[in-house]
Amino acid sequence: MDGVDHLAFERNKAQFDVEEMKIVWAGSREDFELSDRISRLVASDPVFRKDDRTVLDRKELFKNTLRKAAHAWKRVIELRLSEQEAYKLRSFVDQPAFTDLHWGMFVPAIKGSGTDEQQQKWLPLAYRMQIIGCYAQTELGHGSNVQGLETTATFDPKTDEFVIHSPTLTSSKWWPGGLGKVSTHAVVYARLIIDGQDYGVHGFIVQLRSLDNHLPLPGITVGDIGMKFGNAAYNTMDNGVLTFDHVRIPRSQMLMRVSQVTREGKYVHSNVPKQLVYGTMVNVRQKIVADASVALSRAVCIATRYSAVRRQFGSHNGGLETQVIDYKTQQSRLFPLLASAYAFRFVGEWLLWLYTDVTERLKANDFSTLPEAHACTAGLKSLTTTATADGIEECRKLCGGHGYLCSSGLPELFAVYVPACTYEGDNIVLLLQVSRHLMKTVSQLGTGNKPVGTTAYMARMEQLMQYHSDVKKAEDWLKPNVVLEAFEARAARMCVACAQNLSKFSNPEEGFQELAADLVEAAVAHCQLIVVSKFIEKLQQDIPGKGVKEILEVLCSVYALFLLHKHLGDFISTGCIDPKQGSLASEQLRNLYSQVRPNAVALVDAYNYTDHYLGSILGRYDGNVYPKLYEEAWKDPLNDSVVPDGFKEYVQPMLKQQLRNARL
Repeated sequence: MDGVDHLAFERNKAQFDVEEMKIVWAGSREDFELSDRISRLVASDPVFRKDDRTVLDRKELFKNTLRKAAHAWKRVIELRLSEQEAYKLRSFVDQPAFTDLHWGMFVPAIKGSGTDEQQQKWLPLAYRMQIIGCYAQTELGHGSNVQGLETTATFDPKTDEFVIHSPTLTSSKWWPGGLGKVSTHAVVYARLIIDGQDYGVHGFIVQLRSLDNHLPLPGITVGDIGMKFGNAAYNTMDNGVLTFDHVRIPRSQMLMRVSQVTREGKYVHSNVPKQLVYGTMVNVRQKIVADASVALSRAVCIATRYSAVRRQFGSHNGGLETQVIDYKTQQSRLFPLLASAYAFRFVGEWLLWLYTDVTERLKANDFSTLPEAHACTAGLKSLTTTATADGIEECRKLCGGHGYLCSSGLPELFAVYVPACTYEGDNIVLLLQVSRHLMKTVSQLGTGNKPVGTTAYMARMEQLMQYHSDVKKAEDWLKPNVVLEAFEARAARMCVACAQNLSKFSNPEEGFQELAADLVEAAVAHCQLIVVSKFIEKLQQDIPGKGVKEILEVLCSVYALFLLHKHLGDFISTGCIDPKQGSLASEQLRNLYSQVRPNAVALVDAYNYTDHYLGSILGRYDGNVYPKLYEEAWKDPLNDSVVPDGFKEYVQPMLKQQLRNARL
């Protein structure tokens, strides 16, 4: 049986309506049809081919990126695509480019922090791409600590200008995508200095390059920071370095929606609440969580299909060997990742609702849910990106030696994705922010400040501190309320334990430093509870399609019980469950893998990814892996000649014993 038959046979095993699951994964029928149409449009366009990326040198690779970005923009205009359609098109092109930062950071920064007048001036230019922008915040010496940025913007009342300056080497802007070679403008974050007084970090729109010849303007030194991790991957992006030597800009180019500097040099706050800026942050992190589900699902799709195609050992009397996917060790590593992809998808959907809710509340000057929403999105960004980066690497290992080939798609997918653990907030730093919010919530219990949103379970703290699971048999772990209570009790008790230990320190900050590792673990427990609870909430909705809800219930249980198994020490040490109940959970988890097995290939088919988007020979839809791997090998430039360059110069003398002064 060749690869094609393997996967056809696997698809016939499915116990649910795959077409309906595609709609569940997409979020709605409209979203499914949009993604399906745009992904096929990209896949059918030869300009967007991806199979040659890993063999291009840096200059060719970057030129290739420019060509694709320009062609994508041309197609957007020709087809009159909407903003959402254009976003989808850039996503399916699947190559990091300067346009990601232009649309994803530069435009939102102006929309979020610019006045109406500033938006009217700058956004039409950005929307037509008559200017190309980036987001210049991170510096050589400071990333996570934004308040430590060193670039200065000093107001000169004589000329009504700001003087942007890089006073030290470490104040050089470092990392902004699109900055190195393409961007004409940047939103630059700098310390506002007026009459010697430091007013903290603010945003400024600064032109970097001439719109006539693209050369850097006077006082600006700008370039690319060099090669990054992986073949191709983020090396398609011109991450840049930027320094300013007393560069002058008009006062009107400070982003002034929240605070302004008057002509007289007076610093004033507008009547727009500063909390509005956090709404943009919630939006950005929601997109990162949604992207995590996409990246993880791509890796899982490749590993699942290849595990069904690959056969090793177990042959009897000359019969077929065993499919790798049938080994329990493969299932116990792969199926939790399959469940995680769905879990992250659904929590991403919920975060989109949360962003809409927070935005509406902010407009009505209701800031009550903002701290919780900020902490929640920070924690989920950290949790999902860490799990996804680790999950992609696990999928590579699940594919054995062939997973290490660039043609598997997994090395490049990992290299492209792993920076998500650092950008928009280092994952450990974000968890520490979450833990501060949790400690504050615990400290306010009983004061009348009722916990809201994802911390609402803490209002039942007394009950949760007395909780002990009443699980008697393995099947009890399939009950959503049983799982949820265990996760709530674990998170609550870990938070209380941290709060009690913190109270022993006379200096709270010293306590936070000393207990940082424990606080991170408590934050992880809280965030895992959020994901589990949102998966359970999703299952309470009306989900159409034969067997769709049933298999999602299985995946929900797999996700929750895998976490319980992985963090068994937490659940037992906090007294939420006993070792026997932990064993029953592990037993039930093994049973669930058997229920996932016949549906595995169909579950990854539901992602509806084209072969172009997956970019993997191992993950091909038709399963025709081995002939295509063999065919791909001969395309490598090293095989252009039978005898390699350098052979006669270096190797032949060795073979002919012509090396002089050899010492053996």
